[in-house]
Amino acid sequence: MANTPHGGILKDLYARDESKQATLQVEAESLPTLTLTERQLCDLELILNGGFSPLEGFLTKEEYDSVIKNMRLPDGTLWTMPIYLDVDRTELDRLGVSTGSRVALRDPRDDQVLAILTVTSEFQVDRAVEAEAVYGANDQAHPAVQYLFQSTRDTYVGGPLEAVNAPQHHDYVAIRRSPAEVRTLFKKLNWTRVVAFQTRNPMHRAHRELTVRAARMRHANVLIQPVVGLTKPGDIDHFTRVRVYQAIMPKYPNGMAQLSLLPLAMRMGGPREAVWHAIIRKNFGATHFIVGRDHAGPGKNSAGQDFYGPYEAQELVLRYRDELDIEVVPFQMLTYLPETDEYMPINEVPEGTKTLNISGTELRRRLKTGAPIPEWFSYPEVVRILREANPPRDKQGFTVFLTGLHASGKEAIARALQVALNQEGGRSVSLLLGETIRHELSSELGFTKRERDINVGRIGFVAAELTRAGAACIAAPIAPYNDARQLVKTQVSKSGGFYLVHVATPLEACIKNDRSGVYQRAIDGEIKGFTGIDDVYENPENPDLVADITKTAISQIVHEIILLLERDGYIGDR
Repeated sequence: MANTPHGGILKDLYARDESKQATLQVEAESLPTLTLTERQLCDLELILNGGFSPLEGFLTKEEYDSVIKNMRLPDGTLWTMPIYLDVDRTELDRLGVSTGSRVALRDPRDDQVLAILTVTSEFQVDRAVEAEAVYGANDQAHPAVQYLFQSTRDTYVGGPLEAVNAPQHHDYVAIRRSPAEVRTLFKKLNWTRVVAFQTRNPMHRAHRELTVRAARMRHANVLIQPVVGLTKPGDIDHFTRVRVYQAIMPKYPNGMAQLSLLPLAMRMGGPREAVWHAIIRKNFGATHFIVGRDHAGPGKNSAGQDFYGPYEAQELVLRYRDELDIEVVPFQMLTYLPETDEYMPINEVPEGTKTLNISGTELRRRLKTGAPIPEWFSYPEVVRILREANPPRDKQGFTVFLTGLHASGKEAIARALQVALNQEGGRSVSLLLGETIRHELSSELGFTKRERDINVGRIGFVAAELTRAGAACIAAPIAPYNDARQLVKTQVSKSGGFYLVHVATPLEACIKNDRSGVYQRAIDGEIKGFTGIDDVYENPENPDLVADITKTAISQIVHEIILLLERDGYIGDR
């Protein structure tokens, strides 16, 4: 039979409040409304469906303080992660929300009312204390600490929830199961011993071997329960990952494993998070839980050291295993032994035995460059899915961002580069000239720093979308400020290549080249805030190329850009 929920009872608020759902729906329309963030949406769903049992709402101050200091709720129940609703104080004041208020919580995607919160607690916290207590360091190299300081609002609101509607998902609906549904599935399949496996990464042969070993050791079935809420920034998107999981499921013996998705917002909290994950899997009915090396680890801190020890998470979960009442299955990292064609925990490998491994960094490099990925590491079906989502460089998009003063020659370079790339073929080429963007997308904007940054931000958005679609994008705005250019680089680099070209033609030459006469009008005071005359142009700090049309022919500048693209594999046949 399925494991007993944490705290003894599955707090399924949908089932509890089903009889009054219609009444709550009507009431919600007259209540003040808060629209949830993406993280809050994930948290709310797991509170409402019982995944966070014994919680029945967002933490109050008393509960928060107890969890932060003692890893327990006030009644002594083990609970390691603070689950709170953070809101701007100004927003609460605008809505007239205070202790005793009832508030409708809405889905940010479709504005549907999901729950009603009765506010019993409003409080502010010391974020540094929370960072140290929960994540072990006040260091914004940790993604959850960065989120805490940069995205969390100033007031935490706690209190009980009443369920109105479940969030509507449109992806992989058949394998998005609540704790009650997973427990029903176990009963239908006659599963009495279940090992749960948590992952936020694609699965390969080693993961399949690890889970089968765990099942064999514990005479159990396997629940593959990957996170599809929020994971570590930079992780592979969940659509790609779920396709990988679906491809790997037939590799298990028939009837051994089931796949079910978890809408969790991970915090990458290492040891505390591992205990939290064990509690969640217990609520879903699992009797065993795999805790691997560096479970829920965020990587390196600002000093270049790991935030947590490799087996620190295992140690904390094992410390509370009796109280958790879920058996922990600790595992060392598995490594491949080519001489015997098998995987083995690294601590069991005989001394002197040849081993092979491919790190996550090396895998990403091979995907980007198109280098081969051996079958001993992953299944061909999995590799094919990953390559579709991570095409090699010659199939990826890129942006060449030319910045410089008006009449510096950047537009001429951009047009010549467009011709060269069209001649090369292989991808569509789009040209975003500064004047075109001003006319088509930013005609309402002036030339203050804020308005210039908005304009450059719009160029960055379009460039990032074109790059994501595999196109070549050439942008040629003035873009005078470093911070705005850096934001564009950050946007574009998520999807492909980004090359910053500083067209550093001297101001005197730009004035001479200016046939429109705008420089002279700026010098005469007719135009205010003109870049290079009475407004600053910040030279790029680390451009990929510096060009000056008074010293180098446009054809040569274009050739040098082409060489950069060829060097990195975006063009040319390797």
